[in-house]
Amino acid sequence: MFAGVLAMGQAVVVRHRAGGGADLAALAAAGEWAKGEAVACGRAGEVARAQGVWLVGCVVRGEVADVVVGAGVGPYEVRARAGPGVVGRGGV
Repeated sequence: MFAGVLAMGQAVVVRHRAGGGADLAALAAAGEWAKGEAVACGRAGEVARAQGVWLVGCVVRGEVADVVVGAGVGPYEVRARAGPGVVGRGGV
């Protein structure tokens, strides 16, 4: 019983880490959009690693960045978008 509760708690922690890392990575990429997709996605990767997650995918279209990060074993992936007038997240 205890092992099940512990595993569920760990899953919640991983989910929150992935969500926060995805949001921050998307914001970082959106902040660098004018320098091009390579620079913006590079910055998103740096921010993701600093949050304990890894960048799975990154696309910058205009001023909007769309990133996917992974976390934990499995892995667990989360998508986030950021740019003028749009900030959002959804599971992938």
